[in-house]
Formats: sequence, C-alpha cells, structure tokens
Amino acid sequence: MDFSFPSCFVKILCVICISSLFCPAISLAVPDVLTADQMASAAEPENLFIPTPGEIFAAIDKQCKANWISMNRDAISETSTRPQIALSLGALITDGYIAIEAQDSQGVKNIGKDILNLAKKLNVSQSLLARGSSLNEFAEKNQWTTLKEELEATQNEVKATMAEQKDQDLMILVTIGAWIRGLQATSAIVTNSYTPGAAKLLRQPAIVDYLLKKIAALPPKIQANPALVIIAAQLSKVQSLVNTSVEKPLSPETIKELHQIAAEMMNHILEQSPSPP
Repeated sequence: MDFSFPSCFVKILCVICISSLFCPAISLAVPDVLTADQMASAAEPENLFIPTPGEIFAAIDKQCKANWISMNRDAISETSTRPQIALSLGALITDGYIAIEAQDSQGVKNIGKDILNLAKKLNVSQSLLARGSSLNEFAEKNQWTTLKEELEATQNEVKATMAEQKDQDLMILVTIGAWIRGLQATSAIVTNSYTPGAAKLLRQPAIVDYLLKKIAALPPKIQANPALVIIAAQLSKVQSLVNTSVEKPLSPETIKELHQIAAEMMNHILEQSPSPP
C-alpha cells in the first residue's frame, strides 16, 4: 500500500468531505453505544448524525434480547440499475453488521464477497480487495470487535472511492439503503422483544427528514427510478409515524407498521427494473 503523503492526504480529505455531506454537524467523539434517550433527542438538524448500523445494533442489545441470527436474509438477487445497486450495496453493508452481531463467521465471509461483487458494478471494487481479505481473516478468527471496525472502514472506503469518482449521488443511496435495511432488522427485533427503551431507538425523525431532503436533491433522472419513487413515498409514511413526542416511546403497533414499510422498501430495492435510468 502506498503511504506517500499525497495518497493519504487525498483519502483523509475524502473522509472529511463524506462526514460533512452525510453528517452536517457530526461530533468526532461518537459513543460506541448510543442510549435510547440520545437517539430520541436527535431532533434538531444541526445536531444530526447518522449512526452506523453497528452503533444502533449495540444500543438495541442494551435494551432487549435480540435474536440476530434470525435477521439473516437469503442471497441477494441481481438488480439492474445503478441506483438500485447502490441501495443494495448499502443494505449489504448493514447485513454485514447483522452477521457480526449474530457471530456468523460464514455469513460475514459470504457478505464480504457480495459486497465486492456489487462494488465492482459501480467501479469501486479495486480499492476493496484488501478489505475483503481482512474480513475473511477476522471472521475465521471470530474477532468480532475487529470485524465491526473493518466493516466500518469498508463502508468508508466505498464512499471515499465514490467521492473520488464524483459519484456523490450514489453515496447518498448507499447511506439510504443501509438505513432502510437497518430499520427492517431493528423493527423486527423490537417487534419480537418489545421494550420502551428499544422502541425509542427507532424514533429518528431528523434522520428520516434528512434522507427525504437528500432524495429531493438528487437529479430528476435518479429520482425517477421506480424503486426510489416508492422509497420516497414510504419514507414520508415513516416520517409521520416517528414524528412524535420525545418522551413517548413508539407503540408496538407502530413498530410493526415500520417493519412492514421497511420490508416493502427492501423488496423494491431488490426487484428488477424494466427500464434502467
């Protein structure tokens, strides 16, 4: 690996730019495990940050008994458009965090291969080859904490490469796909093992509003993608469900509805589009 000043400096700048794009006022000292109150109180845009799936899952583990192995899904289907591929790539990264929570070493290795395959379709796979080898190595050794760090580094590498290629629109979609898959998994966990504290973690109105604004700012051609049209409509439904009092946890019925909406969004991410944009 080239550790010369120009190469490293460019990478650092890319990561800084990504943080500014996705997290307008992100703190550099994000806690390893977020509390329900911290998530519930993130209501003002200037205080917004988007936690990684690993941070959300760790917080869920603090609030209820989570059966992560049941959240694994079948191998992904082929998607036909670049927007859907980017959404699917984000969802796959979240699947990696789920496999780590489930301590499923073979699942981590399989997902690592799938991430590389999808990244190749977006021309970002070359920089991830070393990451894929590291994921396999750490999975073989059951080094779960290190795996979380490596998966987060993989996600950052994907976004940094997209930034270098001026694919900022795809970067947005990777984040949206990761968040939707995280909502699908966490809402299922909380439905099966409801606690008020866990329910608070799913109340993220500022993040939903932020994602909707990012979709609205995408080029019209991307916004017209059939999957993204449905996602925007469904996120508006999510927004109405979670835009409640900070003090009041979401009800079990609301959590179930969130899960149904998230599952529908995932179905549209993965389905074939008849007319690629």
